[in-house]
Amino acid sequence: MDIETATRALGALAQDTRLETFRLLVRAGPDGMAAGAIASALDIPHNTMSSHLSILANSGLVRSRRVGRSVIYRVDFGGTRALLGFLMTDCCQGNREVLEPMLDTVLSSCCEPTRTERSMK
Repeated sequence: MDIETATRALGALAQDTRLETFRLLVRAGPDGMAAGAIASALDIPHNTMSSHLSILANSGLVRSRRVGRSVIYRVDFGGTRALLGFLMTDCCQGNREVLEPMLDTVLSSCCEPTRTERSMK
């Protein structure tokens, strides 16, 4: 990840509603949540929520997929891992052997692809 991409991702999270949305999607796990359910859970108007979700998706931290008439959003754990890796690159004097297992521990249970994603490969 480069500094421009990291800045865009951090900028997306630097707003209350988007940070709450991201944290809600982290809790939802790899199956994600429908856009309407996210808006309802956070008590945000649907059109406003759509704008926030678009910013998060453009930042590389959130993905969406259409299921019937719903759009399901979930955390892009690959993008999240890249951002965390970028932020922690110099930890332990830049020792990647320490950083990689730490990221694996933090994100391993969250990063499992859903059944839908496995079948799409």
